[in-house]
Amino acid sequence: MADNVAVSHYRTPLQHHVAFFDRNNDGIVYPHETYIGFRALGFSRIVSLSAAIVINVTLSYKTLDSRIPSLLFPIHIKNIHRARHPNDSGAYDKEDRILESRLDDLFKEFAKTFPDRLSKDEFTSMQKSFYKDPTKRGRFASSVEWDFAYKLLKDENGYISKEHIKRALDGSIFYYMEEKLKKERSK
Repeated sequence: MADNVAVSHYRTPLQHHVAFFDRNNDGIVYPHETYIGFRALGFSRIVSLSAAIVINVTLSYKTLDSRIPSLLFPIHIKNIHRARHPNDSGAYDKEDRILESRLDDLFKEFAKTFPDRLSKDEFTSMQKSFYKDPTKRGRFASSVEWDFAYKLLKDENGYISKEHIKRALDGSIFYYMEEKLKKERSK
């Protein structure tokens, strides 16, 4: 248990991103926890169920400590680095830390209207620049991932800030959004 992310003193930003969905803090994300996490972020039951199935089925085997697949489809947070795909943004380094310089470069290239946020079209152009994997499956995964990000992070005018993207990469925005939705629902 010493290497369990839940009891670790340090998480990489990528591990922290995934840990939001570990609702019982045991270092493992099961499909029902992914579902609960998506619901906590305000997604519908259908979207949350679909996300739980696709995410856990796709990532589970890559993060296991065994070569034997698990029909429970757990995602082991400590091994999430194994599930990185070629269509990512390049915003994490080899140790899964956020590269501020990469975010700066992306915004210099794609943020044409405002230097610190992206319009829907600018965001879509940035997203398409990540497509390095020629397979449709790889592009589909990246597209879905970034479409979720856009729906979650856009402001009332349809823009996504650089700060929100950074906070999505380290997972801190998820906790903020969950609390914000709880307060809105309690009114």
